[in-house]
Amino acid sequence: MTGTVITARDEAHLKALELHGKGESPPVEFKGNAVFHCGPIMKKDGEAWRVVAAGPTTSARMEIFQDEFIEVYRPAVIIGKGGMGARTSKACQEYGCVYGAFTGGAALLAAQGIKKVRDVFWLEELGMPECLWVYDVEDFGPMIVTIDAHGGNLTADVGAKIMERRDRLIEEMEG
Repeated sequence: MTGTVITARDEAHLKALELHGKGESPPVEFKGNAVFHCGPIMKKDGEAWRVVAAGPTTSARMEIFQDEFIEVYRPAVIIGKGGMGARTSKACQEYGCVYGAFTGGAALLAAQGIKKVRDVFWLEELGMPECLWVYDVEDFGPMIVTIDAHGGNLTADVGAKIMERRDRLIEEMEG
């Protein structure tokens, strides 16, 4: 993908939702952009920031509030590792968002797609891995869309097939 990516993990999601609850806005525009579940390793070169590594973090941790975040802020894409559940799938369908699974362990590959660190917010308050980093990306990926805007959830579908086959194999072994 090419465009704007904003990193946000647990603490950033919670802070953004807390601000919304107070009638306030976060310092970034999530609407129409990508939110990346990532705690990057950054280095400051003079006045500019440089991405050292930007691997995805496990998205399942955000499942408890990702649906509300999507409803409130309307990002176009959520990027992370490991897939997400039914609440996020439903929110993606209702509000026109997709989830892109980025390969775990590919932090250097992700960093290559980040062409510019445009800004950083909440660094002092939340720390490097939890704050909001705003990136300009080009050919960022590869990713697999595992939750589409129609309610499809590839991760859940594959999990269900695995469990079905597992149960069938157990029955065959016992019988």
